[in-house]
Amino acid sequence: MSNTQETPQTFRVPFAPRWGDLDAMNHVNNATYLRYLEEARIQWLSAQDTAWFDAENAPVLASATVNYRLPIEYPAELVIDLFATRIGNSSLTIGHRISDAGNGALHSDGHVVVVWVDRRTGKPSALPESIRRAAERIALAESRPP
Repeated sequence: MSNTQETPQTFRVPFAPRWGDLDAMNHVNNATYLRYLEEARIQWLSAQDTAWFDAENAPVLASATVNYRLPIEYPAELVIDLFATRIGNSSLTIGHRISDAGNGALHSDGHVVVVWVDRRTGKPSALPESIRRAAERIALAESRPP
C-alpha cells in the first residue's frame, strides 16, 4: 500500500527579503509574511492573460491563515508556492508555502480566502471564469470540478 500525497501544481515566485523587512530580533517580521504572500498573489493574477478586476468587480481578502514554521533570516533566497485548495462560486482558497530556495526548508504555510465582490454593493459576485480556469491549473485534485 502506498502512502503518497499528491503534490499540487503550483505557481512559484522567487523572492528575496529586504533589509527593511527585519525586526528587532533580526529576522523577517511576522506581519511581513502577509505582504510577501500578497505580492505572490498579485503576480499570479497578473500572469493571467485576462483582467482579474474591473470597475464593477474586484477581489478582496476575506481571511488569512499563516503558520510560522521557521524564522526567515537575512539574507535569504525564498520561493513562494501558491495552489488552489477550493474553488467556489465567488471565492477562491489559495494555499501557500514560503520555503528556502536552496535547501527547501519550510518557513511558513497556510491559506487565504479571496472573495470577488461587486464594488457598488460590497456583496459577493461570481468568480470570473478566466480566474476559475487559472485556479483549476494550480488546484489540488479534490478542489477540481469532476
